[in-house]
Amino acid sequence: MTVYGERSIAARRRIAVLLTVLLVLLPAHPALAYLKFGFEIGSRSVTARWLRFPVRYFVTNRGVPGVSATDLQGAAARAFATWQGVPTAAITYDFAGFTSNQPGEDDGRTTLGFQSVPELDRVLASTSFLIDGLTGELLEADIFFNSAFAWSVAAGGERNRWDLETIAVHEIGHLSGLGHSAIGETEVGASGRRVLAAEAVMFPIALGTNDVSGRLLRPDDVAGISDLYPDGGFNDDTGSVSGRITKSGAGVFGAHIVAFDIAKGELVGNFSLRADGQFSIAGLRPGPHAIRVEPIDDADTDSFFDNVDPVDLNFRSKYYEQLVIVPRGADSGAIEVEVAGK
Repeated sequence: MTVYGERSIAARRRIAVLLTVLLVLLPAHPALAYLKFGFEIGSRSVTARWLRFPVRYFVTNRGVPGVSATDLQGAAARAFATWQGVPTAAITYDFAGFTSNQPGEDDGRTTLGFQSVPELDRVLASTSFLIDGLTGELLEADIFFNSAFAWSVAAGGERNRWDLETIAVHEIGHLSGLGHSAIGETEVGASGRRVLAAEAVMFPIALGTNDVSGRLLRPDDVAGISDLYPDGGFNDDTGSVSGRITKSGAGVFGAHIVAFDIAKGELVGNFSLRADGQFSIAGLRPGPHAIRVEPIDDADTDSFFDNVDPVDLNFRSKYYEQLVIVPRGADSGAIEVEVAGK
């Protein structure tokens, strides 16, 4: 993310849920792999997050066929409650009322609403941000739901209509500061990219109409929001693994690192997000973990990174040669995994 100017200047960025016809097969193990929004200021890495609570949000006073403004507000309230209900996360939200303002206006209001955006004909919904360019504080975050699609708020979903609450849960993850989860497998066919496996609300591609499974957070979503806004002993009860991913002695940017919990069978992941290949995986259960490094060569990299980011896909997957013992409430100590080019 690139942020221009001084403290008074903020940058706005959009994150989209892509509309794709998909086949979904769930993986064998619970999986975690979350990405936090952030940017570089000089030599500092700054994470984008809310600093003042509750996060107050407005809902537009216009609906679409089959979904009234009141329906929209109800679906949004349930979606916000889903994130607020995570016991290890200290973030709260509050409905501030209806508004005639549109999402995307730099008006100091966090607003959710329906909009017609013809140039985004394959985008179901999108979240935009207003960010303090010095501190990383989220000042405003708007969500638009594309009125070109058919929407539903039915309890069990509705055929050929997109579940508003499901999409809202995903977008509110972005609003809260989370990027996309990389846990999942996709492939490109004649009809476009399809999902072979996914186990995260924050996976970047919507599963399909009449799907309501995304109303419930998965372990990776819980770990991500807890890492951003830790509460309830999260940092004291979990540990982390950090280190570098290198190739021919140089850092690897954009590698996906996965920690496999030997005792629980859970996968927790993150990315190397610096040019020198540094990474950190937080929210790990104490105990032995196997570490695997892999390229995200089965995904659209712009679902996770800016187009200008030098994501390296040209290396082979590799396991670290020994188990890493994660301590409670601390880091295991830096490791280095040297990968080889393809």
